[in-house]
Amino acid sequence: MARPEDLPAWLRLLRTPGIGRETARRLLASCGTPEAVFAAKSATLRELIGAPLASALAAEPERHAEQLAVTEAWLDADPAHHVLTLGDPAYPKSLLETADPPLLLYAQGRLDLLGSPALAVVGSRNPSAQGVDNAHAFAEHLSRAGVTIVSGLARGIDGAAHAGGLAGPGSTIAVVGTGLDRIYPARHKALAHRIAREGLLLSEFELGVHPLPENFPQRNRLIAGLSRGTLVVEAGLPSGSLITARQALEAGRDVFAIPGSIHSPQSRGCHALIKQGAKLVDSADDILGELNWTAGAAATLPAPESSAGGDDALLSALGHDPATLDALLARTGESATTISARLLELELDGRVARLPGGLYQRRGIS
Repeated sequence: MARPEDLPAWLRLLRTPGIGRETARRLLASCGTPEAVFAAKSATLRELIGAPLASALAAEPERHAEQLAVTEAWLDADPAHHVLTLGDPAYPKSLLETADPPLLLYAQGRLDLLGSPALAVVGSRNPSAQGVDNAHAFAEHLSRAGVTIVSGLARGIDGAAHAGGLAGPGSTIAVVGTGLDRIYPARHKALAHRIAREGLLLSEFELGVHPLPENFPQRNRLIAGLSRGTLVVEAGLPSGSLITARQALEAGRDVFAIPGSIHSPQSRGCHALIKQGAKLVDSADDILGELNWTAGAAATLPAPESSAGGDDALLSALGHDPATLDALLARTGESATTISARLLELELDGRVARLPGGLYQRRGIS
């Protein structure tokens, strides 16, 4: 397992009140290592960061010994548990190229994924059925081409993207906004455990940290920084996904967006990104081509099965925007009994979703 020899000094530096990431990096740039920081003369530290922060470094942070013991016990519990510092050979180079790399990373699972070509897939926590299908299908296609899918383990688009990534050899990385001994949201407990076995869980937050609102924008910069590009599947205005997209642009990475219905609030964020220069994509191959990634040996997704005449007519009438039963009756000229029966069959087949408000929406990306 990856365990830095100077773990006590790293934790103490990061847990010292008032010493944020920027100040810590300035100290490390001058002194070299955390141990050297604490061995430095008071006058040197006062000159670097001022007297108040120099005094803070002289005192051991509250509950430091307890946190160190918890971290060491976590590392000892499983060989798949790791702590990576900025100087660790396994530390992702993609994060080192960003303006604000974390000083310490907690990891559980496959460290080799940190060196794989990666794409972030993010979006709404309350997506449409079509959005869930798109996230899963794009992620699976890319993973089958050898691309690692990075997302944030949130409900909605993130969860679908992780599931799609796990379906291919590219697998997935979940960057979380808690300590790795916490799972949030609770509904993703089984998914998180599967990612820990087959992919990678990653966090910069120390063990025991709960899901605080301010953690998630901070987490989003890692999602963007780990990835060559970011795909936004569905996003409203405003949206945390748009924060991730902005951070991707700030890191010099590509941003892609899937267009949607002009009537859907969940499409407005994607349309805004496209207006601002994000690349419009309607297939995973668009992304592979744009980034000059060649597909791996794994096969691409199979084409969806064609449906029989009655289903074709109803799906054609439904189109790709949500529609009411009354609208479908008007478009097809069929009776309510006939259309309701066909909608139920299509819903059971997973080809149509029933939405709140009496709406129906076609599923699948075809």
